[in-house]
Amino acid sequence: MITKDEIQELLHSTETYRVERTTSTSDMDKFQEVICAFANDLPNSRKNGYLILGAYDNGELSGLKVTDDLLKKIAVIRSNGNILPIPVMSVDRFQFSEGDLLVAEVSPSDLPPVRYRGRTFIRIAPRRDIATEAEERILAERRMSFLATFDTMPCLTAKLNDINTDLLRTKYLIPLLGKELVESDTRPIEEQIAAVGMYDTEHNCPTYAAVVLFGYKPRCFMPGLYVQYVRFKGEDVTSEVENEMQLEGNYCELLPRLESLLELSVIKKKPVFVSILREEMVSNYPYQAIRELLLNACMHRDMQSNTPLRFYEFANHLEILNAGGLYGNARPENFPSVNDYRNPLVASAMKTLGYVNMFNRGVGQVQTDLKENGNLPAEFNVNLITAFKVDVKVSQSYTNENVGKDEGDVPVIELTERQRFILEFISADSTLSAKALSEKMSEKSSVNERTIERDIAKLKKLDYLRRIGGRKDGHWEVNIPYNCVIEIV
Repeated sequence: MITKDEIQELLHSTETYRVERTTSTSDMDKFQEVICAFANDLPNSRKNGYLILGAYDNGELSGLKVTDDLLKKIAVIRSNGNILPIPVMSVDRFQFSEGDLLVAEVSPSDLPPVRYRGRTFIRIAPRRDIATEAEERILAERRMSFLATFDTMPCLTAKLNDINTDLLRTKYLIPLLGKELVESDTRPIEEQIAAVGMYDTEHNCPTYAAVVLFGYKPRCFMPGLYVQYVRFKGEDVTSEVENEMQLEGNYCELLPRLESLLELSVIKKKPVFVSILREEMVSNYPYQAIRELLLNACMHRDMQSNTPLRFYEFANHLEILNAGGLYGNARPENFPSVNDYRNPLVASAMKTLGYVNMFNRGVGQVQTDLKENGNLPAEFNVNLITAFKVDVKVSQSYTNENVGKDEGDVPVIELTERQRFILEFISADSTLSAKALSEKMSEKSSVNERTIERDIAKLKKLDYLRRIGGRKDGHWEVNIPYNCVIEIV
C-alpha cells in the first residue's frame, strides 16, 4: 500500500492518467468507472492507479472525515460483481491536519479488458472514457500475452466450428455487452469473441474457457470435464449403489442439469410434527447451499485433470470432491477468508450467465443456510494437495424432529387415536360440542356421544384440554406442549 509521503506527492502529481481526485463520497458509478479504467491501464505503464476521496483537483484537502462505513462502501466495489474480472485493489484511510483522505489503490489487470457492467472504461490523461474497438483489441491482445490461467489459454486442437457461437452470442455477449452494441458490431465473429477472451487470434482457435462454456463436445479436449453422480444405499462407498449417472456437456448445458438433479433426486422434503396439531415441511439439505457448493466446484476445478467432479450421495451425507486444491493466495490457514480464482474467465462468465451472484461470500452463506435447515456445518478438507473435498451431513430436523434435546427434556404424551382426532377437530373449531364431535368422528369410526364425553373428561384431567367460559357461550383451548413426542396407545 502507498505511504503517507507518497500520497502527498500524488496530490500534486502531473501523472493524471493514474490519479483521480474528488470531493464526492456518494458517486458510486463514477468510482467504479475510475477503478475499471485504472485496472485496464491502456498506456501499459504497469503502475498502480489511485482514486483519492477528500481532495480538490488542485491537490488541496476538502476536510473530509473518513468513517468506517465509507471505507466499507468503497472496499465492497472489489467484490460486488459489477467489475469483471475482479480488480486487484486495496483501500485505506490517511489522516492529515486539514482532513482525511480515502485512497483506493488499483493494480493493472493481467486479464484485460476489465468491464464495469459490460462496458470497458479506459483512462486518457485526466479523462476516462469508453474504449473504442481498436483500444479494446489492444487490451484483448494484452490479455493473451499474459496467459495467466489455463482457461485463458488457446485450445490449439479446437476450431471455431467446435464452439456454439450462437449460444455464446445470445447467452454471453448480449447479456455482457448489451443487444444494441452486439448487433452493431461489424467485426468478424473471431474478433468479437476474442475481445471477451473466448478466442485467440494469434493461433486462430478458441480458448479453453470458450470450450468449457460453449463447446459442442468439451470432453474431446478435456476428458475429465464431467460430473459423476452416485447414490449409495449405505453410509460409505462399500455399500450398494442405488443410482449412477454421468452429466456432461458445456457449462450452459451441464449447470442446468445439475440444478435439475438436485431438485428432482437429491433434495427431499417430508412433513414433521412440531406439535400434535401442526406439521412443518423440512428438507434433508437446503437447495441453495448444495447448489452453491456444486457451482463452486465446477468453477474452481482443475480442468486439465482427467478426474471427474465426484458428487456422491450417501444415506446420511453428501460428498463433493473435485480435482484441484486451494489455488493462489488461498491457503489452509486463511480459508475461507481469502479466495483466489483458478479459472477467472470461467468465473466471470458464470456471473454473466446468472450462476454466481456475489464473489467470496459463498462459504459463509452456505453455512448459514445449513444451520437454518438443521444441518451441521459443511466440512471442508482443504489439506488435500490435488483435490478439494466438501462433506455435508443430512439435516437433523429431517431425520429426527426432536434431535438436540435430552430425552428427559422431551415431553412424551400418550393418547389414543380417537383422542388425537378430538384434539385436531377442536383445534380447527373450538366451539364444537360432544355431539358435533361424535358426528365428525363417525367419518373415521363409529363412536357415540357418551364415549366422546369420557375422552374429553380424561383430556381435561390431564390438562391437555381446557374449557374457557360456560357450556353455552364458552370455547375449548388445546394445551399440548410444543415439539412433543406423541405415542399412540
